[in-house]
Amino acid sequence: MADFVQKSVTKSSGRTLTTKWDTIVNFGTLMQSIITNNPWGCTSYASAGETLAGVRQTSGYYAGKVVYTNTSGKQVGSITVKGPDSTAFSTGIATVLAATAITEVMGGTPSHDSSEDSFNCALTCHDPNGEVYKVTFTRDSVSVSGYEADSILTTIETWADSQPALA
Repeated sequence: MADFVQKSVTKSSGRTLTTKWDTIVNFGTLMQSIITNNPWGCTSYASAGETLAGVRQTSGYYAGKVVYTNTSGKQVGSITVKGPDSTAFSTGIATVLAATAITEVMGGTPSHDSSEDSFNCALTCHDPNGEVYKVTFTRDSVSVSGYEADSILTTIETWADSQPALA
């Protein structure tokens, strides 16, 4: 019987942030900056007959709660808001907060409890050496996965070290 022969060695690395992201808006601003400015020098590439950007968002998740409290300060209800990006999420929160019909039904005063927000964004990147890898950001961590060349991690780590929010 034939043996399996290793074809590649993919790596995964992570960094836990010393401070969680303070707001989804600031998180979204950095994600858009990475996509727009391409700080890692990624290159566009062809896949399945389509030209793809060197850095592109391939998934994202933004969630938080609007809580309703009565005059005694007791929570009487909540609504979870989810969106595909920070803009949609923020618009969703603002819409729920402004919905007087929902506020009346809930029987309390609405507020956005941002301490409970959760979010992540996965970027697919194409290194000039031809490797495709992922960089995933959450509220409290950054991970790089699916890479082989140590130079990829070095590039991202050097950039991350220059970003105060990623300390």
